[in-house]
Amino acid sequence: MIHEHAVIEVQPGREEEFEAVFGQVPAIFAQAAGCHGVELRRCVEEPSRFVLLVAWETLEDHTVGFRESPLFGEWRGLVGGFFATPPQVRHYAVVA
Repeated sequence: MIHEHAVIEVQPGREEEFEAVFGQVPAIFAQAAGCHGVELRRCVEEPSRFVLLVAWETLEDHTVGFRESPLFGEWRGLVGGFFATPPQVRHYAVVA
């Protein structure tokens, strides 16, 4: 299992709108092969900063299967307009 960790900086003042639109996102990720769930967390100290956590079966399920599918365009079309900067994406594997 691989965990995608994406730091998303939302345009200040649009946080609540982003959260509301994000409600449609789990249904998009649910259609992606190898996706085991998605979660959004908001930073307490910096309210315009969010962390997107996605569990993937393999790295390729995200980097190839999802990113090269129409689902990626659907996801970015829905939330990309809220981004203040491009998301910082990293992938993690459980070691302990």
